[in-house]
Amino acid sequence: MPLTPTKHIWHNGKLINWDQAHIHVMSHVIHYGSSVFEGIRCYKTEEGAAIFRLSDHMQRLLDSAKIYRMDLPYTLEQMNRAVIETVEANGVAPCYIRPIALRGYGELGVSPNKNPIEVYVGNFPWGKYVSGENGADVCISSWNRMAANTLPALAKAGANYMNSQLIRMEATTNGYDEGIGLDVNGYVSEGSGENLFVVHKGQLLTSSLGSSVLAGITRASVLTLARDLGIPVVEQTIPRELLYIADELFFTGTAAEVTPIRSVDRIQIKDGHTGPITRQIAAEFFGITSGQRPDRFNWLTPVKVAVGEPVTA
Repeated sequence: MPLTPTKHIWHNGKLINWDQAHIHVMSHVIHYGSSVFEGIRCYKTEEGAAIFRLSDHMQRLLDSAKIYRMDLPYTLEQMNRAVIETVEANGVAPCYIRPIALRGYGELGVSPNKNPIEVYVGNFPWGKYVSGENGADVCISSWNRMAANTLPALAKAGANYMNSQLIRMEATTNGYDEGIGLDVNGYVSEGSGENLFVVHKGQLLTSSLGSSVLAGITRASVLTLARDLGIPVVEQTIPRELLYIADELFFTGTAAEVTPIRSVDRIQIKDGHTGPITRQIAAEFFGITSGQRPDRFNWLTPVKVAVGEPVTA
């Protein structure tokens, strides 16, 4: 989906015009992928616009930066405020929010330490991420996710998403909506930009963090919702073939939200329709994010923006 420009981007403590948010072509990040970032949604609710799990997202940004030895000059509260300021200044909701910290222009070479750290926050309208109106048709990728102790999967870093690009491009080239990467041991890891859940014999399964998965904020939300609903939850290693015989499958992620999966490698999942547990969890998730159900976990941060209709294209 093409970017729709907004008025402002937050940069190192102040708002600048969208068209002024430039970096030099010789910046470290362009050559070595040295960035960490977040993806956050601001929803239209019954009470107005609200950002979903803002502090959790920004804490993960700080954690990602720490893993990569990037000393961000902002506290969690300051980063939260930067996001709110950006959304309110642009007056766009619902929207997608992209905070990013990167190594800028200074020296060229693998060692990044003498390059300045630049922090930006932008937001813009954005709609459905994984296509497939009645469930996504996905494949197992020939590309594995990163092996342990190579690139840190718990960091949401720009460099990690080169692997994601390979998975996604292969899938779309071959006519699928999305790809699923296996870990280095051949067990299920995650999609190119989504965590994966499996419903099998009444249990909700998802790959453990040891399978090179990102600790997704929506993943954590679904785990919380499932336990609250009394659905048995297991985090474990998942063999590939279990996907073919699953009762239900679905993706989760800030962009993907809760997206049902219809088939894997052209093998239909059960009857090919969204299953009852997926529907139940999606109803709870979208009920909270729309404000139609109580925010009983305090996940929403209100912002002062006149809300429009959600982008669905």
